[in-house]
Amino acid sequence: MDSLPTLDDVYRKFGFASEAAQLLETELGTMLLHLNIVDEGLLSTPNPERATAIYKTINRSTLGQVIKKLKSNAQSIDGLDGLENLLSDALVERNRLSHSFYRQHNLRRNSGEGRALMMADLDSIHTKLLDAYKAVMLLSGIDLDNPTAMIDALKLIGLVKMIFLPIKSVERKAFIDHLPI
Repeated sequence: MDSLPTLDDVYRKFGFASEAAQLLETELGTMLLHLNIVDEGLLSTPNPERATAIYKTINRSTLGQVIKKLKSNAQSIDGLDGLENLLSDALVERNRLSHSFYRQHNLRRNSGEGRALMMADLDSIHTKLLDAYKAVMLLSGIDLDNPTAMIDALKLIGLVKMIFLPIKSVERKAFIDHLPI
């Protein structure tokens, strides 16, 4: 028989779900930052003050605001319009996690059976947030379910050397040759 979850288990799972929400929010913010920088021509004509203002505006935005701004630019990001329901569901779950999870579960934290219900709810929230994050990452060409393919792609463009190995070239080559791909 499985043991019932402890309060520490619940808090830990809440943290995992919160992390997934922040990863999603960060990636969507990065996409919005990139769109704004490209739209304003800041790659060809740098303007640090304008870039900083764009970043600060995005950083002050809620997840819902970032999603709304990205939706208005959906034609600029291949595949984003296909994620509308997934992102909408993730937003609902993130808001519920942050603003009402403990209020909804209230005294369940005080019993093993109640904590089991909380864990099931947190598992569901975490899955929805992580699914949305993985889908958004796929838009950038990053398949979190297949990290080996990611290493292959990085090797092709030479980024493995820069990301993984700031060491001597002989050691770097030996390491890259033994990556699990």
